[in-house]
Amino acid sequence: MGEKMDRWRRFLHDIFAGMTYFEIEQTARHEKLSRQDLFLLVTFGNLLGVPILPLYYSLRVLPLILPAIDSWKKRMLKERDLTEIKSL
Repeated sequence: MGEKMDRWRRFLHDIFAGMTYFEIEQTARHEKLSRQDLFLLVTFGNLLGVPILPLYYSLRVLPLILPAIDSWKKRMLKERDLTEIKSL
């Protein structure tokens, strides 16, 4: 009986912990994506027509950022409505 009660207590603990940490995790992921977008805009803004840094510095970090460029360009060039912007 004690083992079954411990399993139920652990089960309820996991559910409440998941409900608590879910929003924190979502916020952390959103912040990480926002910072990555800002970094890519500063370093590779010339791909979108916004020249900020000289190309030499951008080329030095290109091998590290190459996998993220396609999804970044899609996110930055996507049309947005005022209702979609979360920071307003």
